[in-house]
Amino acid sequence: MLTRTLLRLSLVATLAAPLSACAVRGHAWVSSPGVVVVEESPPPPRREVYVVRTGYIWVGGHWQHDGGRWRWADGHYERARADHDWVPGRWERRGRGHVWVSGTWRVRGGGNGHGHGHGHGRGRG
Repeated sequence: MLTRTLLRLSLVATLAAPLSACAVRGHAWVSSPGVVVVEESPPPPRREVYVVRTGYIWVGGHWQHDGGRWRWADGHYERARADHDWVPGRWERRGRGHVWVSGTWRVRGGGNGHGHGHGHGRGRG
């Protein structure tokens, strides 16, 4: 009886695991070092609920392309930086695919947006 129950639980877990990610119908390729282009558009962003915290900013979650599937990376707090604004990451259409552009800190009142890259990348998007 215990063996049958464990077998059923194992089967349920195996069947449910793929439901936590979205299957990709297209392809992905490396266009240059550290840049992965994904053919299929990412799913719509998930709605995240967060509390405004003094001294922190919210870095919103985003979809990552990982091993042929879309996986959601939850948002998180980061300590605010004096005289800087957070520029959120985004998916951009490039040619026949989509590329993740990591969020970055920009000096308030100027700057080119090429500050500290957040590092959600290297192909994970």
